[in-house]
Amino acid sequence: MSIKIAPSILAANFGNLSLECKKIDKSNADWFHLDVMDGLFVPNISYGMPIVKSIRKMTKKPLDVHLMIIEPERYIDKFIEIGSDILTVHVEATSKMDNIIDKINHSGIKSGIAINPDTPISKLDDYICNVDLICLMGVHAGFGGQKFIKKTFNRLEELKNLINSKNSSALIEIDGGVNENNFEKLKNLGADVLVAGSYIFNSSNYNTAIDLLK
Repeated sequence: MSIKIAPSILAANFGNLSLECKKIDKSNADWFHLDVMDGLFVPNISYGMPIVKSIRKMTKKPLDVHLMIIEPERYIDKFIEIGSDILTVHVEATSKMDNIIDKINHSGIKSGIAINPDTPISKLDDYICNVDLICLMGVHAGFGGQKFIKKTFNRLEELKNLINSKNSSALIEIDGGVNENNFEKLKNLGADVLVAGSYIFNSSNYNTAIDLLK
């Protein structure tokens, strides 16, 4: 399977969001990655349902919605309703992960679990066979433009081994710090999806940046 690229809209110019989304829509990017932050689970507030709903109208590409919020179970139905294609919640953010996964899976969209850099990969053991995607954070959740944490390479290997040992079909998504210096190694170690924000949106040509990663 070829690598999927999911530009993180968090790094886009929100003063001209429509144009930014049109550029990504016309590119070879596979998904739109949308980070929803509540200022509680992470020390930042990004955007919420109105932005997700607006972007849904701008593209037919899948919306990869990443909830960085506490008690995400309160909003699962709504994010499904407004057009998420993949809905990812943090393993650290809820005590009701089984219920959340069941609800997402039964809705017909794809389910994902995100895991922070300091959380043991073993926390995924009970869920790895029931989700479509694992979002492995390459930075500490909350802010774009952070430097890639090098131990993510080892964590990626560990996660790949867990997936193989459990015969899981979950895709591995790397989120945070992805750029021209590390994408090759991430792909070689088993990453299926690369989320890139600053690398793409700070580039002079989005198409060139995306095509390089692909």
